[in-house]
Amino acid sequence: MLPPSKTDLSISIGNNRTVSGNLILPDNAKGLVIFSHGGASNRLSPRNKMVSDFLAQQHFGTFLFDLLTREEINDHANRHNIRLLAERLIIVSEWLLSYDQTKNIHQAYFGASTGAAAALYAAAAEGSEIAAVVCRGGRPELAMEVLPTLQAPTLFIVGSNDDDVLLLNQKALSVMHCPRRLEVIADASHLFEEKGAMEKVCLSTAGWLEQYLHPMKMLSK
Repeated sequence: MLPPSKTDLSISIGNNRTVSGNLILPDNAKGLVIFSHGGASNRLSPRNKMVSDFLAQQHFGTFLFDLLTREEINDHANRHNIRLLAERLIIVSEWLLSYDQTKNIHQAYFGASTGAAAALYAAAAEGSEIAAVVCRGGRPELAMEVLPTLQAPTLFIVGSNDDDVLLLNQKALSVMHCPRRLEVIADASHLFEEKGAMEKVCLSTAGWLEQYLHPMKMLSK
């Protein structure tokens, strides 16, 4: 079996600005998982990279990218501007829907921390084709207004020792109507730094995507 292809992409976001990302695409990919990291992080996040590598082994395509340009990230307000991050996710998702290698592959979001809120916002946007969402240690209260209308099946993964975030995720779950689940990783903290915690995140993520992210889009157009 051939190893997954790896491609560095630069995507225009308007006004002569671009964001950079890394596409990993196995043959006959089961789907494409677009990562949305926390505002203070970037595509080199070791935890997201670990999830990406695991998903690639399970024959999912992944796209890790920087939601903000180098100039934008220096403005701390941008890091917590959920609507800006969501708009950026939507632009990138639409671009990948027109890119030859990925245009016929269903998409999902994997969001972490504030990036999870951006993923929820983007997935709930009108016309969204996002098939599933996974949030790791997410801040769904920052997207609370769109959660009742979100249709994409959503998995929340939270550490049992991350008390405040666990409560926020429980509250978010209560206002949602789409297929949804809260997965609590025993003895894990917000960053899932404990031994074996991230491995459990990877397994739970892959299981959710296997259930809801179907390999190819119908070519009806």
